Amino acid sequence: DPQPIEARPQNIPLDIVYEDDDLLVVNKPKGMVVHPAPGNPDGTLVNALLYHCAGQLSGIGGAIRPGIVHRIDKDTSGLLLVAKNDRAHVSLSEQIKAHSVHRAYMAIVIGNLRDDEGFVDAPIGRHPTDRKRMAVVPGGREARTNWFVRERLRGATLIEARLTTGRTHQIRVHMASIGHPVLGDPVYGPKKSPYPVAGGQLLHAYRIGFVHPATGEEMLFEAPPEERFQKWLEKLRLPQ
Repeated sequence: DPQPIEARPQNIPLDIVYEDDDLLVVNKPKGMVVHPAPGNPDGTLVNALLYHCAGQLSGIGGAIRPGIVHRIDKDTSGLLLVAKNDRAHVSLSEQIKAHSVHRAYMAIVIGNLRDDEGFVDAPIGRHPTDRKRMAVVPGGREARTNWFVRERLRGATLIEARLTTGRTHQIRVHMASIGHPVLGDPVYGPKKSPYPVAGGQLLHAYRIGFVHPATGEEMLFEAPPEERFQKWLEKLRLPQ
């Protein structure tokens, strides 16, 4: 029989970039799931947060997602907002809904983008035949990704991607839709990548900006990509 999913505190180290009485900014490592779900009943960010915050997290997300304002994929690393109380959660959620939260990602994508910047404005929904995947589909939810070339590499490009919407797998789906999937992406990348990367996509949420729900202060945080990302960047750099 299916086992009930419950979130319980676990003493798991967290990389906390900022914390006060209302919220946390956490740098999630690659490989960590955000909240318990079938197949990942524990060892998640929520389990770690329940231990660290001693249960002081907003309840809007329910018992399985306390404090979770937004999510990033298991194999995407980077910055996440966590609300400690309902007031903060409502404020941060409203900012995300109004597209006023600044979210920027770094990604290494396959191939050489012709232009130095561009955007993908295409609706995203469930793949029509593979329900575990997302896709650009007519009638999907509005989604826009702005991208900027940061460095041209050997057979690849380092980009910054900025989100105005936050759909599931948005950057991965959008970049794959224009022929430049994220390097190492096992779902949306090519079956035979020129650079097979074990361990998932090279995608990192490196910057987040928002208005503090209690003080009204504009907050901005950045975190560099993990060592694995940096190593691939060095490996793919063009000779000077």
